[in-house]
Amino acid sequence: MAYSELIKNFDNIRDYMREFYVYGFKCREEYNKKSARSYDDERRRIESWLGGYMGFRRTQDGKNVFISVDSRAVRHNPFYKAWKAKSFTAGDITLHFLLFGILCGAGGPLSLQDIMGRLDACLSEFREPRVFDVSTVRKKLKEYEQKGMICTKKQGKAVLYRCAELIKTDGPEFPDLLDFFSEAAPCGVIGSFLLDKAGAHRERFSFKHHYITQALDSGILCAVFDLMRQKRAAEAETVSRRTGKRRMQSIVPLRVFISVQNGRQYVMAYSPQNGRIQSLRLDMICRVSAGEICEEFDRLRENLDHMQGSMWGVSTQGSGARLESVEFTVRAAAGEEYIHRRLEREKRCGRVERLDADTSRFCAEVYDASELVPWIRTFICRIVSLNFSNKTLEKRFWNDLDTMYRIYGLEDELHSCGSGSEDADAPCGREDENAAL
Repeated sequence: MAYSELIKNFDNIRDYMREFYVYGFKCREEYNKKSARSYDDERRRIESWLGGYMGFRRTQDGKNVFISVDSRAVRHNPFYKAWKAKSFTAGDITLHFLLFGILCGAGGPLSLQDIMGRLDACLSEFREPRVFDVSTVRKKLKEYEQKGMICTKKQGKAVLYRCAELIKTDGPEFPDLLDFFSEAAPCGVIGSFLLDKAGAHRERFSFKHHYITQALDSGILCAVFDLMRQKRAAEAETVSRRTGKRRMQSIVPLRVFISVQNGRQYVMAYSPQNGRIQSLRLDMICRVSAGEICEEFDRLRENLDHMQGSMWGVSTQGSGARLESVEFTVRAAAGEEYIHRRLEREKRCGRVERLDADTSRFCAEVYDASELVPWIRTFICRIVSLNFSNKTLEKRFWNDLDTMYRIYGLEDELHSCGSGSEDADAPCGREDENAAL
């Protein structure tokens, strides 16, 4: 029988899932944040939801578990199951049904004193009744009010409670829309909850690039969206992946950027400490709490929109305060017209100029030129000239290329590429524009 113990604090589960299934395949002995027994308990919980999507391999260090998902066969994010788990004590269940039984049958709003009187009367019918104090009942009523299940109003000094009017539906009218939303949109777990009410239906979507691990950050993302809607500042607790240290920082969240290449999510936020707009990885944010209304929110967002014209990715700072320029020229062989079309399609904030039938030039001025390097590398063997205003970055690019040639034992090719140039030892493409990189 599957382990079925439910959870109360999702933050703990989020930490375990990320530590073992997202960031790296750790074995039991490598996890030292808590006791071995705690590790075993949390692992069993996770396996009860993800048992059909888990694999493992044995190494000399121990047994490593990992998520194994075939996107052709799995149409819905398995991590959503963790959000649908919740723990309830016997007292929670008892108080839940008694409170709503009292409020629904009251015929009108009741004060806390009236609710306590009726609650005591109900409990007195039991042989060994539970006892709930005023503080516990008040906290539970406040929790239901925050969830929209109970409405309150003040009458003098007293607070009156009544059940909220719930909208009754037979299920979502457009399950196809929710099928797509739940897997492709931010906070798709909301669509997954709605789909649970749709019942069986024909599912029409499957996803080649399915970034399922972002589901673990849905709670943080929802809070950030709410703060932006209210135009509020926030206190964010972030953790460093390198050191594991946590720190609090004040931010004003402005927009959420999501990478279409790897699905990673970032919060673009203004930092009052340094007066700059910067990016925070969403999975590195442990929690956020609401701050004061930010009167400068609209102006800060306009600044970010203007900055996007010089942002290749999410970095808003490079080696200095000035923009960094990048320029490279590529030459396509016969039948490779797609190279120019690709430059046009992927240029983002850059510019593409057609020099002749076979040659195209790309130029851009960006905050951080290092963000372009992985993309530029995909044109190796076609680049005939390359220039960075950041010479340190340019030198690193050539050094990486030199190292790659040596790893593959191509030192002779490295030198011959520079034949005809003034420096015969120059890596190909540095001096001789006729030699393609």
